[in-house]
Amino acid sequence: MKEPLAFRLRPKTLEDIIGQKHLVGEHGIIRRCIEEKTIFSLIFFGPPGIGKTTLSKVIAQELGRPYKMFNAVTGNKKDLDAIFFQAKMEGSLLLICDEVHRLNKDKQDLLLPHIEDGSIILLGATTANPYHSINPAIRSRCHLLELLPLSREDMAEAIAKAMKAPEGLNNEYTIEDGAVRRICDTANGDIRYALNILEISALYAEDKVITEAIVDQYTKVANNRSFGDDDGHYDLVSALQKSIRGSDVNAALYYLGLLAQSGDVKGIVRRLLVIAYEDIGLANPALCARTLPACQTAEEVGFPEAIIPLGVHIIDLCLSAKSRTGVDAVHKAQSIAEEYACDIPKYLRLTPVGLKNEEKYSYERYDCFHKIQYLPDPLKDLDLFPSFNNNRYEQQLKQIYEELKKTKRTSDLKNLYKQGK
Repeated sequence: MKEPLAFRLRPKTLEDIIGQKHLVGEHGIIRRCIEEKTIFSLIFFGPPGIGKTTLSKVIAQELGRPYKMFNAVTGNKKDLDAIFFQAKMEGSLLLICDEVHRLNKDKQDLLLPHIEDGSIILLGATTANPYHSINPAIRSRCHLLELLPLSREDMAEAIAKAMKAPEGLNNEYTIEDGAVRRICDTANGDIRYALNILEISALYAEDKVITEAIVDQYTKVANNRSFGDDDGHYDLVSALQKSIRGSDVNAALYYLGLLAQSGDVKGIVRRLLVIAYEDIGLANPALCARTLPACQTAEEVGFPEAIIPLGVHIIDLCLSAKSRTGVDAVHKAQSIAEEYACDIPKYLRLTPVGLKNEEKYSYERYDCFHKIQYLPDPLKDLDLFPSFNNNRYEQQLKQIYEELKKTKRTSDLKNLYKQGK
């Protein structure tokens, strides 16, 4: 069977690589390594289809170094033992490892000493964020290099090369400018996706002319990197929340549309519940309360219809007044609690020991509840609300809060109760 177009056009030298100028350009670290005939253990990270594994192979070929391929998911101890034996025979071996973030502890334990002594030079590839997903022991022995999605100009260059290359379409086809734009728009920086679309479009091109209409048949849905566990999903969720926080309805609905393609209604719902209380909060408590029913409705109906209640509620969230007073106070309290571990005042404990009855918390003294000191002595003057926003509801809260701040609180319950009488 004929190899796929994307496979046939894989770069073989640095000059063949499209994009990634920050790595392979005139002052790029990879080009410098090739010129100096040296290489270090590296982990390439970035979205799918931008050339992480290809770049690793190019490095090996440019340096004339032996290499072995290894997949962290499917590879086993027997495979590694064979690699270690070859490394011993060669003196040093490049190990190109796909899905490097999925190396389990057993495989890591086997690899680490060989990476440490340089007998194995690891060239890892991952779509995950290595700062979160790569084991620190592996990460500390490697340099992390990010590969970026290709620009539209890069994609257009790749398509032009594919049209002319002997191992590509060999100048046997022509392509409309609109078709090129359509492929670039939907490929989302993934050169492999773009070449796959080009190849299948060529198969059905009458008179060997690739038109925009033909391309449209195979690009009904743009290439979305948000599926599965890839960081693209979390980037979309982040973009959705920031768009709502910035009151940009159009952007928020667009990112919802992208997230909806994954069908992960629970993930979207969890984020909206957090957004309501984190970014809207005390500015609009009624809207926070409406978030749960809207989310429950979306979960009940499921996709594709779930996008309707989700979208309507996102519009509401976007256009609402915003306040971070509540979440800022919560985070400040959390930070102080981590720094200061103070004893709870005895009179607030469930079963106080060593206190006389008149020194204990009295459940009957409603008139004194707001005069009791509830914070431990070292934190008795703690103020988590330096300011409130200017919306009407928060102004009401501010007035109540300021009045309570004027109240003199005390830990001397015996005298407090006496004064109350």
